[in-house]
Amino acid sequence: MSVSLTQQPTRTERSRLLGFSRRWGWLAVLLAGLLMFWFIHSALVSTRNPNLVPALIFFGAALVPGAFVTFVAGRRLDFGVGVGTVGATALAGGAIGVATAGFLEYRTLLLMDVLPMAAVGLIEETAKLIVPFLVMLAIRDRQPGNGLLLGVASGAGFAVFETMGYAFVELINSGGDLRAVDDLLMLRGLLSPAAHMAWTGLTAAALWSVVTAQHRRKAAVGVFVLVFAVAVALHTAWDSFDNDTAYVILAALSLSFLIYATHRLAAPRRAHAHARVRA
Repeated sequence: MSVSLTQQPTRTERSRLLGFSRRWGWLAVLLAGLLMFWFIHSALVSTRNPNLVPALIFFGAALVPGAFVTFVAGRRLDFGVGVGTVGATALAGGAIGVATAGFLEYRTLLLMDVLPMAAVGLIEETAKLIVPFLVMLAIRDRQPGNGLLLGVASGAGFAVFETMGYAFVELINSGGDLRAVDDLLMLRGLLSPAAHMAWTGLTAAALWSVVTAQHRRKAAVGVFVLVFAVAVALHTAWDSFDNDTAYVILAALSLSFLIYATHRLAAPRRAHAHARVRA
């Protein structure tokens, strides 16, 4: 009888390792992103090579959104979409969302000679839902948990592209002052989970709930309208205030709503798991 020198991990051990990597993968993404940002920043300061500026802006803008999407993906929800779908949603959702919002905001400004903050909130919250809505039509697993994750991903892509644009403008207006760009990247990066990502995650989850609702479709539509209105109101308030205290309050509200929605969506899974244990 032969004895294996290398013991293969059991199914339970593999499951625990997978669960650990899912739960703490966001930290690895955050640390790796910080390391890359520091390395590029150091190279840029040392060499004064402007070719490194796009990489610096990209990593600075994508650092926190990427980590937050990974964090949400590691929660105990019934996610039926893969990494490719999430990444494609972030990329397409950001690009299409920013382009659509920019065009509609420009047309609104031409028509009204002014761009109300409420119009900005309405336009951007609608634009960020385009790709999650298209993905919902294209796949078969339309559970609200998938909508929440893809909504967060679309909001992350929107936040990254928008932050990159602001950072580029700040770099030009400041005459190439990297400290001003660093401050902008840090501020917008830290606030992004409580802004675009939270709002779109909530509205996308509510939108997908409409599709999965069988006997209470009208109630689900009403919930979606309410959640969308709240997201637009939070977005409008965010753009209207220029006060740190107001931002803290709005961020706390947005993240609280997202946490509540996550727990609500995870409840059926926990109940199913308990039922299997009893059986």
